[in-house]
Amino acid sequence: MNEVVKFIEDHKTLVICRGIYGDDLLHLITALHAGGIMMAEVTFDQADPSAISKTGQAIKMLKENFPDMKIGSGTVTCVEHVVATKEAGGEFCLSPNVNLEVIKKSKELGLVSIPGALTPTEILQAHDAGADIVKVFPAGWLGLKYLKDVKGPINHVKFMAAAGVNEENYADFLKAGYCSAGISGRLLDKGMIAQENYAELTRRAQVFTKIAKEN
Repeated sequence: MNEVVKFIEDHKTLVICRGIYGDDLLHLITALHAGGIMMAEVTFDQADPSAISKTGQAIKMLKENFPDMKIGSGTVTCVEHVVATKEAGGEFCLSPNVNLEVIKKSKELGLVSIPGALTPTEILQAHDAGADIVKVFPAGWLGLKYLKDVKGPINHVKFMAAAGVNEENYADFLKAGYCSAGISGRLLDKGMIAQENYAELTRRAQVFTKIAKEN
């Protein structure tokens, strides 16, 4: 687990793959990987009764094709999601909330736990329960000053930013104290995917990778 946490801190940029599977997902990650992206999460679609099998299959496919990447799951809201992640070969679980049972199960199965939190109370509940990194969500809406204020008294917690991070503000988030960020819209651009404009997605990945290396 410590090795995965360090990997996240070193590479910083994690792409959030929501609602994309099969060949589309494979082509997307191929393009992003070419641009330096080394981490991806496949989310569980809460409205899809086949979410567990779809996400599990996607994680397995990515692990087989990109053995140098760290792959995990997102929108993990129950213990069943944690178990499915482990069985698929995933290495971390991201959640939108603080669910103590999810954190406990993630740690029990040797997965890195990254729950989502908003308030200082939630942040410390997650950390005290064993979370490796706490995802501040939605980071873009809260703004950069929020983490600076929170990190005054809570400077022992590792933070990930999620929602609202783009090429223009990514460096600012890292400088504000976030160790990493989850990126969705700019790297998971379904318009670009529909056009098969993977060269543009590789270019964007290169921009995020450069920012991460410089900060």
